[in-house]
Order: sequence, then structure tokens, then C-alpha cells
Amino acid sequence: MAITAGQPDMALANDIPLSSLAPNTAGSYRPARAQAQAGIILSVPATLLLVALVIGPAILVFFLSFTNASLGLAGIQFIGVANYTRMLTDPGFAQSLRNTALYVAVVVPTAIGWGLLVAVLIARSRFAVLYRTAYFLPVAASLVALATAWEAILHPSLGFANTLLQLLGASPVRFLSDPATAIYALAAIGVWQLVGFNMILFLAGLSTIPEELYEAATIDGADSGLKRLLLVTWPMLAPVTVFVTVMTIIRAFSVFETVAVLTQGGPMKSTSVVLYTFYEEGFRFFRVGYASAISVSFFVFVTFLSLVQMRVSERRARWKANGGQ
Repeated sequence: MAITAGQPDMALANDIPLSSLAPNTAGSYRPARAQAQAGIILSVPATLLLVALVIGPAILVFFLSFTNASLGLAGIQFIGVANYTRMLTDPGFAQSLRNTALYVAVVVPTAIGWGLLVAVLIARSRFAVLYRTAYFLPVAASLVALATAWEAILHPSLGFANTLLQLLGASPVRFLSDPATAIYALAAIGVWQLVGFNMILFLAGLSTIPEELYEAATIDGADSGLKRLLLVTWPMLAPVTVFVTVMTIIRAFSVFETVAVLTQGGPMKSTSVVLYTFYEEGFRFFRVGYASAISVSFFVFVTFLSLVQMRVSERRARWKANGGQ
């Protein structure tokens, strides 16, 4: 029998048993139930670690916030919301709130504005990689080590900052030991650390802006850099700006390392912030119940900010999906 090119050999095809062409479902494919069981078994170690290291301690802290628990004391009594009520009347906690609010008021707008300015300036620079690396180094490095370096820079007599001031004819400044300047010195360090993080986020947002928008803005008369920034760049960066703002606020409220290393809340409680107060109450004064109440309140605040950010992002996404109407 002649076989033409491009035609299958029907005789040979008929000789092949159909059973050999069917997939071996019993051997090649595991049943869905067996796969689900395997997935559950594989997820058990990670789930146990999550419960032991995150969920369990969180539940314990929430429970302790309603007790008078204290390290070194045998008995624990349930006292209701007494710890939360005490937060409202505690002058030390009120002072830490004021210090934290001042720190946030200085750090947040400065870090966001500076990060945006740096991102816009280096977006088209030939040395963008070098600048990104230099600005991002404070984010990648250990903050405790950086705080130690800043302690040497701001030393009242041997530090580089005061040496430079003396060369300029100014008097030395006790940056970290003067109650009037300590919180601002810590805020300057916080800005220095957060600028690089915000810059990276803004650069990612700038890379998504179509070039056609800038061309259209130029045709409409927005030929200067400031007009292009206000009419094109800033509106298109709105989602990124919301995220950067929320993250910067959370990180500013979470300041702890620089306070613990440089000032320990001093001088005269002028740099005692919320998280450092939590640390002192729980690990120095051993008032675990009160420290737990501070921790829970801080967690609620951070969660609220995150929900606001998600809500704003969802609304803007729906607005863009509806064509801006």
C-alpha cells in the first residue's frame, strides 16, 4: 500500500491500542483530594510558626492590656479598661504623644517633599544609578549603627557638625543634650533616613507616566518644569503619594531606635516618644499590663491608617475605571 507524503500511516495507527493513548490518571495525576491533603500538611509548619510568633503573642498582649500584670508579681487581676483610662490621664504618656506629634509634623512633609524633589531631579540624570544608590544607603543600612555614627557627628565638642559651625563663626550647639533642639535633631536624622525610601517609590511612579502627557502639556503651554510638575507629574503621582504619605506617617510614629541609642528619652523627657514609653513601661518598670495597652492602641492606630490608605486607593481606582467621572 502506497503512502503519500503528509498522510499518516492508517494501518500503523490502527495497530496501536487505544488504551495506550489514554492518560494514566491513577499514576500521572494525583486526585484533587490527595493534593489538598498534601497542601494542608505542607502548610502546617508555617501555620504553627505564624501562630506561635505573631497571632499568639498578639492575642496575649490584647489580654494583658486588661490586667494589672507586672513582671515579678505572682498574681494577675482583670481590671477592665483601667489601663486605657490611665493613658488619658498619664502626664508621661501625654508628653510622649506631644513629642511624637512634633516629630511627625517635622519628618512627614519634609521627607515626602524632599523625596519627590530628588526623584524628579534624578529621573532623567545620567548618574541616576549613582544618586539612587547614595540616597538609598541609609534605608538599607542598620539604623542602630547609623545612630551611633550620628552620635559622633553631633557630639557637642568633638563632632563634625559643631566643628563646621565653629569654622563658620557660630557657637557650638548641644544638639542631643538640649531640650530645645534634641527632638529636631532626631527629626533631621529621621528625614535623612526616609528620603531614600520615598525617592524609590516616587521613581517607580514616575516611570509609569506616559511621555505623551508631557508632550500634550507642552503643546498646551506647560513648557516650564514647574508647570509640568503641577499639571502632569503631581496629579499622576496621586496614588503613589497616598501610599508614601501613609507609610511615612507610620514609620515616623514608629521611631524608636534613634531615641533608644542617642537620647534614651531625654533630656528632661523631651524626646520620649510613644514606642519608647512602651519600652520603658514594659521592660524598665515592668508594668506589662499598661505597656500592653499602649501597644494595642498603637496597633489600632496603624491599622486605621492602613485602612484609610486602602480606601483612598480603591476610590481612586474606581474613579479611573469610570473615566474620571
